[in-house]
Amino acid sequence: MTDFHRALHSLGVWDTELPSFDPASAPPEPLPLFHDWFTAAAAAGQTEPHTLSLATVDEDGRPDVRTVMLHDADDRGWHFASHSTSAKGRQLAARPEAALGFYWPVQGRQVRIRGHVTTGTPQEAYEDLHARTTGALASALVGRQSEVLDSPETLAEASAAAWRRAEAEPDAPAPTWTLYVVEPAEVEFFQGDARRRHVRLRYRRTAPDGWTRELLWP
Repeated sequence: MTDFHRALHSLGVWDTELPSFDPASAPPEPLPLFHDWFTAAAAAGQTEPHTLSLATVDEDGRPDVRTVMLHDADDRGWHFASHSTSAKGRQLAARPEAALGFYWPVQGRQVRIRGHVTTGTPQEAYEDLHARTTGALASALVGRQSEVLDSPETLAEASAAAWRRAEAEPDAPAPTWTLYVVEPAEVEFFQGDARRRHVRLRYRRTAPDGWTRELLWP
């Protein structure tokens, strides 16, 4: 057995007391429950609960996934941001559908979201970027996300120039920075159980403002 396999087979799952979840008490819409679970994950010490997996589809129909940060979750949907010229930006321009996945192991919880993706206005994108750190602005000013990089030195030079500009011009625009909103068609809440009697509650949108709730087999 290799070191990899020894490490893999030695790992446990949810070596902590898990919270209970009664789906009968869930609200009629998914957003309030997401807010509650997110706040509970942060309070329980979950590392970076605002990180999520974002799945899109490329021009050949192949799935693509990466980790991004949640910027908001409101009545419009779940917000994240990126460059429109990045791989994810190009994929969403061609096929504006996405899936999101949150995993909070400290409480054995997952939230999965699927839906149509829209873009915010340029002003919303500007405000989103400039509400963040200088480092975030510098990174956005570098641009060229997902392009082939010829050397680490090229990145270092571009990053240093972007940092200088971000510090000198804190209001500098990043024209390709785009705010994306996933308008949910389905939202699933998964509560792990030590005896593997996991609770899965799915919300399906059945009308512009209406939802159906369903329990799923684990």
